[in-house]
Amino acid sequence: MSSSEPRPPMSKAEYVYSVLLDEIRSARIPGGTALRAGEVAKRLGVSVTPVREALRRLEKDRLISYEAHHGATVVDLGDEALAEYYGVRSVVEGLGARLAAARITPEELAALRELHASMADDAAHGRHERLGEQSLRFHLRIVDIGGPAFLGEHARSVRNSFPVPAEASLWLDETQVNVQLAAHEGILAALEAGDGERAERIMIEHVRRAGEFRQHH
Repeated sequence: MSSSEPRPPMSKAEYVYSVLLDEIRSARIPGGTALRAGEVAKRLGVSVTPVREALRRLEKDRLISYEAHHGATVVDLGDEALAEYYGVRSVVEGLGARLAAARITPEELAALRELHASMADDAAHGRHERLGEQSLRFHLRIVDIGGPAFLGEHARSVRNSFPVPAEASLWLDETQVNVQLAAHEGILAALEAGDGERAERIMIEHVRRAGEFRQHH
């Protein structure tokens, strides 16, 4: 399909799934919340059928569970799951950084530096609410460069598996911003030097530090 051809419209089930996924991932629907198909259908203006289809997909994603007499409930992940999440992220994204160092092009490096510069500018002007989304793009772009076959997709799957409340972002904490930006700068320098081991080491430490912040806030 060429870029000029129109994209097929999103199905109702896909729409419901995307809305609920975003609400669960951002913790606007917190863990332990019951999801009743009829209520969701009414809120989103669809019939119950696409809602049930979306709930089945979310169950496959392990973001909701079904219990007798309770129906669908958003999974409430505790401290052990939090530690595991950041542990897996550090391994996957660290590997992505190591592989990216061997294959990144000057154009790709320039694009990453431009994104980093935008983050630094936002931080300097107090626009901290924009940093979390930009950091996500920074990390996933590196993993996509390092592992375009399936590592990038795996990194997204891991990211989607654990709800992160918007207010829990470490990028909203002024004491963390410069530390995290310095880590990004270190990763960029390692990528430019083609030093995969250093890029991996900095990325792993960077992600683990984010996990430690979440565990204490």
